[in-house]
Amino acid sequence: MKQGKAVVVGGSIAGMSCAHALSAAGWEVVVLEKTMSAPTSCTTGAGLGLDKLSHKLIQPWLKQPEKLDVMTLPLTVEYDQATDVNKNISRTLARDPSFNFKVVHWSDLHRLLYESLPPEVVLLWGHFFLSLSISEDKSSVKVVAKLLQTDETVEIVADLLVAADGSLSPIRKHFLPDHKLRYSGYCAWRGVIDYSDNENSETLKAIKKAYLDLGNSCYFDLGSEGHVVFHELINRRFNWVWYLNQEEPRFEGNSLTTKVSQDMIEEMYELAEKVWIPELVKVMRETKDPFLNAIYDSEPLEQLYWNNNVVLIGDAAHPITPHSARATNMSILDAAVLGKCLEKWGPENLGSALEEYQSIRLPVAKEQVLYSRRSGRIKQRLPVSGREIFDPMTASEEESKVLQIRNTPYFNVMPSILM
Repeated sequence: MKQGKAVVVGGSIAGMSCAHALSAAGWEVVVLEKTMSAPTSCTTGAGLGLDKLSHKLIQPWLKQPEKLDVMTLPLTVEYDQATDVNKNISRTLARDPSFNFKVVHWSDLHRLLYESLPPEVVLLWGHFFLSLSISEDKSSVKVVAKLLQTDETVEIVADLLVAADGSLSPIRKHFLPDHKLRYSGYCAWRGVIDYSDNENSETLKAIKKAYLDLGNSCYFDLGSEGHVVFHELINRRFNWVWYLNQEEPRFEGNSLTTKVSQDMIEEMYELAEKVWIPELVKVMRETKDPFLNAIYDSEPLEQLYWNNNVVLIGDAAHPITPHSARATNMSILDAAVLGKCLEKWGPENLGSALEEYQSIRLPVAKEQVLYSRRSGRIKQRLPVSGREIFDPMTASEEESKVLQIRNTPYFNVMPSILM
């Protein structure tokens, strides 16, 4: 049997996962990433949650699987609660004691996947994707990239091009030039704060008294101005995200995340003092380099592959809002399913492999994107078709169950091809 060759555009978690899955399927893999060098460490960034399926899929890819447990913190409880600082009221809306997520810092997971790649995987750092073209007989795809350090161009010919190039995917735009991202109506202020060198911090002591189950719980706190997600990471780090309704910002360049001015940060702090408890505001104020992330998704796609040799995975395939903790988990599952489909059909039946991948992942992606959108609008008190605007101060326990992540369609459903 011929060995297939794949070019993966994008070296984030989706791209790294794809490199593992395709290499395990017997494919030659080349990864193109515009970042200039391999990751080392990152003090800023975001925490993310791995569901039990992702945890199970990642472990066989790792040289030392036990490291995944070392760098993740199990969160067993989901708290949905409401806060009104003006009335000094806080109430629990819903509690899920079987949350079953493991949280990890983005850079820790990325580094673990990168360092565990098989030696035969080729990583081309500092390579910026320029274009693609399909051969006349449709049997191969050529990728042109620019080496950023020298401005030279390189050409790579492969059987398959995998677009793991994010929500703003140029490869998706090549095939769907009219497909647009949809602004959600809100942005996310976010940050990670490290107290590992200051165990006696008064702020640390205060926040642990305010959120009694920190360490094994994820808190979703609904206030008068959006909602906050707050949880601990390993090594006394804390991840917070504040979703705030606002007009669509203007970001420069090809990014939905930006560093912000000190004036913008100070305005955020001043508003936070009117919305959140003082203990949480103190954590926000002590966070180094908080950043702003505009929240987008898009209408679900009707297809995930073209010409039997170009396929989308991760955020390129299904830009999604973060309220069901799906983005990273969907990327990992995409990669695993694609790898198994390619292994099953072989490179000589690439069309059949991609058709099966699409048949498995497309229905799931459609439902999860739309559900996460609806969930975000409920938590942000934005209009939702078919229901009244959610009021966290008057909602009953039964009404509040709509907030729980476990309601996400296909939650924890393992595709049969991976069993």
